[in-house]
Amino acid sequence: MERRTILLGEKVEAAYGKKKVLHGLSWEVPEDSIVAILGANGAGKTTLLRTISGLLFPLHGSIKFLDTSIESLAADKRVEMGISQVPQGRAIFRSLTVFENLRMGAFPRKDQKRFTEDLEKVYSYFPILSERAKQLGQTLSGGEQQMLAIGRALMSKPKLLLLDEPSLGLAPLVTEKIYEIIEKLNREEKVTLLLVEQNANMALTVSQFAYIMETGLFPFAGPSLDLLRNDYVKTAYLAG
Repeated sequence: MERRTILLGEKVEAAYGKKKVLHGLSWEVPEDSIVAILGANGAGKTTLLRTISGLLFPLHGSIKFLDTSIESLAADKRVEMGISQVPQGRAIFRSLTVFENLRMGAFPRKDQKRFTEDLEKVYSYFPILSERAKQLGQTLSGGEQQMLAIGRALMSKPKLLLLDEPSLGLAPLVTEKIYEIIEKLNREEKVTLLLVEQNANMALTVSQFAYIMETGLFPFAGPSLDLLRNDYVKTAYLAG
């Protein structure tokens, strides 16, 4: 059975002031899938996620989420629809406790009665957060902060989770743990994930489809297994 499209972008352009960063990008994210966006620093990956989440409005083009045009919607309205972003560098509330961070993630929801049930589910994925519930965010390790950032996003009950460089600055073993949880969330919770990464090997291993991004364009795209075998991708992104 063919999956329906949860996110569709067509000829999207975006800029910061006069500096254009995205040059007419088109993409498609099937529901219940993991799709990766790969590229070097400065390629425009974070700008793309900001444009999808509503932190930056496109100059041109259309973005549809579950067949509804969202390119003009404010970020909070997109969260209410089911789009949640885990920003680069975690960006947790450092002066709040772990529990308070997770409660903030549930703030936009209208079904607050299920808060405890969903909190326990987040704790089941990230047991260390339960142990650290009363600690301030700033006291957590980098890996624990990343878990908290993902957990906070999950508390909004997203249909689409945008992950910006989840392995950035983390030790290899911690990265593996984070990716195990990412796969589990997709498999068990049916959360669709759009994953921005520089760790191309890891991203291509867990995703089904990927786009290679260079200077605001997608010169390559295809099934992740095919890109793992692509000579250019291997040389430019998988060397070493």
